[in-house]
Amino acid sequence: MKKGIRAGEAPIGVDVEEGKSYYWCTCGKSAKQPFCDGSHTGSEFGPLTYKAEQSKKVWFCTCKQTNDQPLCDGSHNAK
Repeated sequence: MKKGIRAGEAPIGVDVEEGKSYYWCTCGKSAKQPFCDGSHTGSEFGPLTYKAEQSKKVWFCTCKQTNDQPLCDGSHNAK
């Protein structure tokens, strides 16, 4: 999958709830980072669904370069 544009240089921590789905922005254009707001419309991108297996803090990628989508893998440090 093609990677989106950088929306940030650090992950965003979100307290997720078990069983709830979250829609991660893959294009990097969303104003509601790290989540999708529909800004990808008309492009090859679409949201990636993350379903929380347990309630905890999750670090979502904002640089969009991660190889562990939608979670941060430190790729924002490799410029």
